[in-house]
Amino acid sequence: MRLSSPRINSGASRRILGEIYENGGIVSAVCHGPAALVNVKLSDDNYLVKNKKLTSFTNGEEEEVQATKIVPFLLESKLIEHGAKHEAAANWSNHVIVDDRLVTGQNPASAASVGESIAKLLK
Repeated sequence: MRLSSPRINSGASRRILGEIYENGGIVSAVCHGPAALVNVKLSDDNYLVKNKKLTSFTNGEEEEVQATKIVPFLLESKLIEHGAKHEAAANWSNHVIVDDRLVTGQNPASAASVGESIAKLLK
């Protein structure tokens, strides 16, 4: 699925993600998955990612796989543009950030750790 996919950018997806978070639910994403969070706004009209520590596939990883001209936008840059406090580890590292009920992983190497972090939040 391309990052510009209507399913990711649909008003329904953005609304549902915002409602889940505002109603005390956990929102999580790994690798390019945080693209679904880029345009999510909360009821106060702020972006969900604003002032949140998070991670995603990094600009450096996009460069390394020579995808910077393929993707519609650089995810790390777009998240920062919307107020996120993006934290990157070395390329391809298992790197997870938990900020309140937002759980993000940098790349596929982080997937299991994201799941473990979610399980801890659910206890």
